[in-house]
Amino acid sequence: MKREKVSSAVIRRLPRYYRHLTDLTLAGVVRISSNTLGKAMNLTASQIRQDLSCFGEFGQQGYGYNVESLRNAVSEILGMDQKHTAIILGVGNLGRALMENFHFSHSGFVLTAAFDVNPSLVGKSLAGVPVYSVEHLNSYLQSTPTSVGVLTVPRTAAAPMADRLVAGGVRGIWNFTNAELNVHKSGVVVENVHFADSLLALSYMISEAP
Repeated sequence: MKREKVSSAVIRRLPRYYRHLTDLTLAGVVRISSNTLGKAMNLTASQIRQDLSCFGEFGQQGYGYNVESLRNAVSEILGMDQKHTAIILGVGNLGRALMENFHFSHSGFVLTAAFDVNPSLVGKSLAGVPVYSVEHLNSYLQSTPTSVGVLTVPRTAAAPMADRLVAGGVRGIWNFTNAELNVHKSGVVVENVHFADSLLALSYMISEAP
């Protein structure tokens, strides 16, 4: 279904499509035109058609898109049916908040374990997820293939923890440490999340607003 070398801009819009199509499905909407979908998402109809054409033909002339079918197709494109697994490194405030409040399953992931250096946390279970000592990370990765490592460790620990994840066969790193990680290994992807970037962009926009 996928073409090679889809632009990052298109990839970034795919979750928005999935989220909006999910809302439409829950609302009982059966079909929608690219024009209506574009207005709801603040995109042009041609942009939507162009984005989706990167992955195949989904709409019908004079009918538009079947909402549920398109949602399922976008879900497949995003790999939500691949049964990805994830682990969390760092069970501090942010790590705990993700474990207790973020629904990994809604994005097609299973959170299987967490790791920390704090002996008061090791051996416990948070939101049904066991917490292990970080000393056992390497052996865990050897015995349990893992798709993604979520980094919520202190910034100074980001690079060495990322190296251990990569050495253990992890294919993706979701990095919340505020350190800009670059992993130089083919097939491994890093998603650096900087909360301040979004807030500063908002600061600019409200400062420039008339």
